[in-house]
Amino acid sequence: MLDLAARSIKYLPGVGEQRATLLGRELNIHSLYDLLYYFPYKYIDRSRLFTVAELTGSMPHVQLCGEIRSFEEMGEGASRRIVAHFTDGTGFVDLVWFRGLKYLKNRFKLGEKYIVFGKPSLFNGRVNIAHPDVDVAEALQLSTMGLQPYYNTTEKMKRAGLNSQAMAKLVQNLFALAGAVLTPETLPQIITSKHKLMPLSDTLRIIHFPKSMKELRDAEYRLKFDELFYIQLSILHYAKDRMQKYVGHKFAKVGEMFNRFYSECLPFELTGAQKRVVKEIRRDVGGNHQMNRLLQGDVGSGKTLVALLSMLLAKDNGYQACLMAPTEILAEQHCATLRRMLATLPIRVELLTGSTRQKERTPILEGLLDGSVDILVSTHAVLEDKVQFANLGLVVIDEQHRFGVIQRAKMWAKSNIPPHILVMTATPIPRTLAMTLYGDLDVSVIDELPPGRKPIATRHIFRNRADEMYSFIHRQIQEGRQVYVVYPLISESEKLDLKNLEDGYRQLCNIFCDYRLSKLHGKMKPKEKEDEMRRFASGETQILVSTTVIEVGVDVPNATVMVIENAERFGLSQLHQLRGRVGRGGNQSYCLLVTDYKLSEDTRKRMEIMTSSNDGFVIAEADLKLRGPGDIEGTKQSGIAFDLKIANLARDEQLLQYVRDVAREVIEADPECNNPYYTVVWERLRIIKRNNNWNWGAIS
Repeated sequence: MLDLAARSIKYLPGVGEQRATLLGRELNIHSLYDLLYYFPYKYIDRSRLFTVAELTGSMPHVQLCGEIRSFEEMGEGASRRIVAHFTDGTGFVDLVWFRGLKYLKNRFKLGEKYIVFGKPSLFNGRVNIAHPDVDVAEALQLSTMGLQPYYNTTEKMKRAGLNSQAMAKLVQNLFALAGAVLTPETLPQIITSKHKLMPLSDTLRIIHFPKSMKELRDAEYRLKFDELFYIQLSILHYAKDRMQKYVGHKFAKVGEMFNRFYSECLPFELTGAQKRVVKEIRRDVGGNHQMNRLLQGDVGSGKTLVALLSMLLAKDNGYQACLMAPTEILAEQHCATLRRMLATLPIRVELLTGSTRQKERTPILEGLLDGSVDILVSTHAVLEDKVQFANLGLVVIDEQHRFGVIQRAKMWAKSNIPPHILVMTATPIPRTLAMTLYGDLDVSVIDELPPGRKPIATRHIFRNRADEMYSFIHRQIQEGRQVYVVYPLISESEKLDLKNLEDGYRQLCNIFCDYRLSKLHGKMKPKEKEDEMRRFASGETQILVSTTVIEVGVDVPNATVMVIENAERFGLSQLHQLRGRVGRGGNQSYCLLVTDYKLSEDTRKRMEIMTSSNDGFVIAEADLKLRGPGDIEGTKQSGIAFDLKIANLARDEQLLQYVRDVAREVIEADPECNNPYYTVVWERLRIIKRNNNWNWGAIS
């Protein structure tokens, strides 16, 4: 059998050195295997004939059978073209070419029957088809043509003659070269038979050249099964190995500090969701394995309180805890919150950031080493080698995707036994992404808000009604409230006609001349950013004009209005994150999405979703469907790169859960990876891990 992965694409008939270079640069196709797994993005049914009378300018590709009655040359220079007047007896359609005019007139004969294939459009009120495929009718057997594949190609490729048809021809050459069995089977018979999956070689031929929609769907199902199965198998296998490898600190008891806080200091009754999550964490840390738990919850859902209860469990069992935050001001806020809530208990909470002075730093480092510091709140500063703990038992990471893989690994090295890990995120993650990106972590969800929290009223405002919005902001400030105004750009762009921060700041200073404004963006120095955030948090300024750097930021309960300029430039998850900056106090809060009147259908859908729901998980699922998994925040930072060629996490949730169960069955049936029934599975998994960057440890 030909080793497709080892054979360079340049040796395929029809390729050669130059085309091989182009295919590698433009499509990352370097081997015959790469070409085999470069699937069409759509298919056109070549078995159906339309009539000219049926045509409209908005139809996809169509096929007609008729004759050319006359030719006409039109235009001059670059706009010169040849028009063939084509009819099937039900009407006329113009076939238009801008290249090869002399060749075309000699190629086609008037009155002969042709099959025309192309995409109709409207020009000056007439239907035309530009650069159609034209074949002599007798030469085509439409009933056997099936579905014609279409491959994505680039402009550079098209200029070199590598359009979709040329790609299809290369794939046909590959099939002729490879023979009947294209590639080794990737699943054992025990799986393919049980789950009624077609053989892989048949699948790969059909996915490129299907004869029917049923064939195509069966082939797609087999390939999606493969992709998702091996991702889930890799995740579950890694999680099993990690559980066997890492013994965790055992928090055997619920002691005095936890019980005293719960009975004396708890600021409000825990929600049902918080109680459920605390029980899940207690079960984890009370066992013999290291906890790796992802805690999801909308802004304001009470994740920090759950984290504090977890840290008190560590204290009661003789361990220290560390809470890591992505910014200094957020770390300061966490520290102040913990100290306030623990004020009546003998628990030492310290803050360590890059700004901590040496005279303050020395006793903190000593306290960490002698065990007198119970809880450390820190930023990346905790990762320094000088920072050592006496007995670190729990690490809580706030907004975990802000911390890189290497940074997190340094944290685990600060204890002989890896500490329990609780990673928190206010970015709701769709279930399919959670099963994939965070599949080796146990996932907890806080899906209730504490009592008394009012839903944020979200309004979509067109820019021509900005005066009404400014009047509303005036009234809010007069009532003692504060306002965020967020822009997508720092300064004016020639290419993007968007409201920008610098111009917006000057305009707002004129409109709200009686109030004080702060300005914040990513190009400011860290000290400047911290100072501006402190001014706003303390109430010294009433309006904070910012870019998205406040997406994860300080808690300002007095801020009740979030204005997002050019809201069409933001994805749903980002809009929801920005909205979460307000609504943190007892007052009614508002999010105002400002756009121009002329919007795309996709943007209108996003605005409708935002104004109709405050549920972050509903919004995250909608965002996944609209944007796809590659664009969702957190996927690029996770440290994992997997290229789904055919499966889609937004549409294939049921299949993902199904193959996860199949992968779990394989691990349970062959825990030592030596059952001959599953040899092909483990060999395939080794190849995939070698060729892909699937590092599940990156997200633990």
